[in-house]
Amino acid sequence: MKRLCWTLALTLLGSLAMAQVPASKALTALGKPEGQLKIIAWPGYIERGESDKAYDWVTPFEKSTGCKVSVKTAGSSDEMVSLMNQGGYDLVTASGDATLRLIYGNKVQPINWNLIPATKTLDPRLINAPWYTVNGVRYGVPYQWGLNVLAYNTKAFKTPPDSWKVVFEEMTLSDGKSNKGHIEAYYGPIYIADAALYLMKTKPELGIQDPYELTEAQYQEALKLLRQQRQLVLRYWNDANAQVQDFTNEGVVASTTWPFQVNTLQANKQPIKSVVPKEGATGWADTTMMHVDAKNPTCAYKWLEWSLNPKVQGDVAAWFGSNPVVPKGCTASTLLGVEGCKANGYQDFAKVYFWKTPIANCKAPGGKCVPYSRWVTDYVAIQGGR
Repeated sequence: MKRLCWTLALTLLGSLAMAQVPASKALTALGKPEGQLKIIAWPGYIERGESDKAYDWVTPFEKSTGCKVSVKTAGSSDEMVSLMNQGGYDLVTASGDATLRLIYGNKVQPINWNLIPATKTLDPRLINAPWYTVNGVRYGVPYQWGLNVLAYNTKAFKTPPDSWKVVFEEMTLSDGKSNKGHIEAYYGPIYIADAALYLMKTKPELGIQDPYELTEAQYQEALKLLRQQRQLVLRYWNDANAQVQDFTNEGVVASTTWPFQVNTLQANKQPIKSVVPKEGATGWADTTMMHVDAKNPTCAYKWLEWSLNPKVQGDVAAWFGSNPVVPKGCTASTLLGVEGCKANGYQDFAKVYFWKTPIANCKAPGGKCVPYSRWVTDYVAIQGGR
């Protein structure tokens, strides 16, 4: 499935740099709710209490609007793009490495924020962000954000690591063992940006200004680092719960991860902590976007309004290990608690380089960057040992 989604991504991205922004217009008024709503979402983003009765923000929405929600979970951004390309869905909770593909691929429509009063409560730092706003037009509404932290085993690190060096370079750890075979890396091609970020801070002579906008020379240096890392990697992770098991049972001592895994491991009494290294971190700011041919637009808009409810925002953050896009969400949820946002890295916003789709025409010197289609094929090759 992973390779299939990446192959589809190549097709969608082949001419992204030259694509025209779609001409579709946002709705100007809402009608009668259609009675249903179909959403593509990350696992854990749209909960109705089936996993834990305390976490249910779908049932109250259905009761108040009459819109019956069905959810299709996706395990990667590329899978989300593929599903939206197939059609039949109303909304998608897309990360920044998918949003521009959906916009330039004419798969999502502009959103009229005037029909969503709750947008006035959004975190100002996320308004008109470049991963969902093109030429001043908004193609979605922020949903949640988070960062990719460095998780580490405190038994292997007597002194907390302060650099991503521990996952990119072989070294002897505090317990006297090598880190070789005991680290993990994220499986998605967007992880190339993590290598670029490390190089941006440790090798300034490369001139990297943006880890998502790499010239050919800069890109080759990132690939070189990732090939070096390949010799250290136990597994490329893509399932959060599987990674929890790897830290618990497979001897993993350090990896890029999400606060969700860290919170879960700590709740399970595992000796795991996390840090945002001195180089900073990549991260994701997810946007709820509406399909250009959505069959249930009124229910979709009602969900967009509902999704920004402070309690809903807090509950989602508590379940997923993310952060609310509405500041009041940090204090409106008993499930998240008073320290929840702090635990999920809310205070580290300025250190985050948020995911965005790499495109050929960029702001780097010369205006030419390596597009995402290359990231896909090259990272697949690296994982295969090439």
